[in-house]
Amino acid sequence: MGSPASEQGRDDDETQHEVTISEDYYLGVFEVTQAQYEKVIGTNPSYFQRAKVADQNADLPVESVSWDDAVEFCKRLSDLPEEKKAGRVYRLPTEAEWEYACRAGSTTAYSFGASSKSLDDYAWNVGNSGDQTHPVGEKKANAWGLYDMHGNVWEWCSDWYYENPKGAFIDPSDPKEGLFRVIRGGGLGLGAAYCRSARRYWSSAVLRDINNGFRLALSSTGIPK
Repeated sequence: MGSPASEQGRDDDETQHEVTISEDYYLGVFEVTQAQYEKVIGTNPSYFQRAKVADQNADLPVESVSWDDAVEFCKRLSDLPEEKKAGRVYRLPTEAEWEYACRAGSTTAYSFGASSKSLDDYAWNVGNSGDQTHPVGEKKANAWGLYDMHGNVWEWCSDWYYENPKGAFIDPSDPKEGLFRVIRGGGLGLGAAYCRSARRYWSSAVLRDINNGFRLALSSTGIPK
C-alpha cells in the first residue's frame, strides 16, 4: 500500500508498507446506487436527486450518506431473508481491501498507468463531471472489472483513519478507535491527484456529504459453494 516519494500528487500519509490480506473477499463491481439504497432503507438521501427506484436514472451512486448510514445499509441488507439464507453478510471494505482491489495488480499511480492523461476514460472528476454524479459503470473498468474506483464519489471504508501507517501488517484495521473514518477513490469535484490509487482521505462518521458514497464488500468465508 501507499505510494513512492516520486509519485506526483502524493501526500505525507501514503508511506509505502507491506500488507497481507489473508482471506478471500468479494467487492461490488459498482458503487451502491440510489435505487439499491432506497429499496433497502426506504428513502433516498442523495443530493443529486434525479434517481427514483423505477426511473431510468436509478443507477446514480447514492451519496449524502454517513459512515453510520452505510453500515446500517449493510446490516439491513444482510438481514433480508434471501441474504441470510444464502449466508451472505455484507460490510464495508477495509482500506487495504479497497486499495488492493483498486490497483487490480498495478503498482502505478492509477490502475490504468502512471499518467493521469487517461483519467477521463476511467473516472468522473473535476474535469468532466459537470459538478454532478453520473450513473455507475459508464467509464472504463479496471483490470479486474471494477468500475468507478477512481472518481464519481468518495467511498467509505470500515477503518478509522490513522495518519502515517508504517511497517508490515496482516489484515490491517488498526487503530481500534479514532476521530475520523477513511474514504477512498476521489470524487466528482476533484482533480487527478485525489483520484490516485494510494490517495487517502478522511471524514467524520456522521457527516453526510454530497461527495461521499460507498460500495459493498463480502467475505467469502461461510458462503455455500
